[in-house]
Amino acid sequence: MSQFVWMLIGVSVVTAVPRVLPMMLVSRFGMPEWLQRWLRYVPPAVMVALIAQSVLTEGETFVPLHENQNLVALIPTLIAAIWTRSLLVTVLTGIGSMLVLQLWA
Repeated sequence: MSQFVWMLIGVSVVTAVPRVLPMMLVSRFGMPEWLQRWLRYVPPAVMVALIAQSVLTEGETFVPLHENQNLVALIPTLIAAIWTRSLLVTVLTGIGSMLVLQLWA
């Protein structure tokens, strides 16, 4: 076999094992309640980290708060997300907020 095929097989195994092995263990032994409670906080924490990075920086530089249109557009978008809990409304609010800010500036 060619070197590429062996590399593809190796990458597949290295990617699959860390995903499949924990699922097999959890399905067999279960998870303690405290771990389940703790894991509920992981997705919101990751989302906040991703949003904060994209809102507060441009490339690798920090955008000053008084010049940050992304931060201004985030406020109505966050309100729409909390109030409606609808992805469509949230996305449309974010797009609309940025559109208004771009046209106004």
